[in-house]
Order: sequence, then structure tokens, then C-alpha cells
Amino acid sequence: MWMDIAVFASIFAVGGVVFSQFEEGTPKWRRLAKFALTMSLVALVGQTLGRVWVYAGLGLLALAVLYIHAVWLPGKGINGWTAEPRERYYALRGWDWKK
Repeated sequence: MWMDIAVFASIFAVGGVVFSQFEEGTPKWRRLAKFALTMSLVALVGQTLGRVWVYAGLGLLALAVLYIHAVWLPGKGINGWTAEPRERYYALRGWDWKK
């Protein structure tokens, strides 16, 4: 179980460093809650269903991210790789546009 948690925590750490500019309007408490909830879910699934289901869940999350960035965001007129135009991305997230 600890290896599974370490893998997910590493993904969060790398994602936080690389993609933090896309979360600048999200409150810190929400980011921390997302991390805690995810780690709890990984531990629960790992203990009850096993490692295979933990990584199956990771695969499903990867597919969801791929769909969001390749289909859903472009459908809203937002580049799924750069989140441009920023005005639309901020409006979609419910944030105030900063110039």
C-alpha cells in the first residue's frame, strides 16, 4: 500500500511543480484537501480491492485527463495544452481575469 501512496504522491508533487500555473486561482485549502482525499482513496482501494485496482484507477484518471484536454477544452474554445485564451480558461474556472 505504501508504494501505491508514494507513486500517487510523486505524481502530485511533479504535477504541482510543472502545472501550478494552471491552478493559480484555486485556494490552497482546496489543493490540500484534494491531495488528502486522493491519498485516502488510494489507501482505501489498495487495502480493500488490491494494487491492480489502484493502478486501474490511475489509468482511468489518465483517460479522463486525455479526454478533457483533447476533446472537452477544445470544444469550449480553449487550447488543452496551453489553456489559451486565458480569458476563456479563467471564465471556465470561475476566476477573475488578471491582466
